Amino acid sequence: MKKLAGLAAGLVLAAASSVSAADDSVGKRLFMQDATPPCGVCHALNAAGTAGTIGPSLDEMKPDAERVARVIRSGLGAMPAYAQLTDQQVQALAQYVSKASGGAK
Repeated sequence: MKKLAGLAAGLVLAAASSVSAADDSVGKRLFMQDATPPCGVCHALNAAGTAGTIGPSLDEMKPDAERVARVIRSGLGAMPAYAQLTDQQVQALAQYVSKASGGAK
């Protein structure tokens, strides 16, 4: 029974890892090209290879995913709200930015 429970736990962790990797891929693609306008046009993020200077450097800010999601949804200063993104896309993008910038906790 313990072996079965351990196997089930391992499968859950493996599934969670693949979902996370898929979300990271979606988030990076949104950051670099699919969001309109793409985030990298304005923001610097080393992991994405972007050096935008209109908005703050995300590498310096190191925002957590909650903050990123809130700003994506409502906008801030010159940054527009990204109302065209689904909740799943917002979460994927927020998690990517947070992880890539070092803000993930």
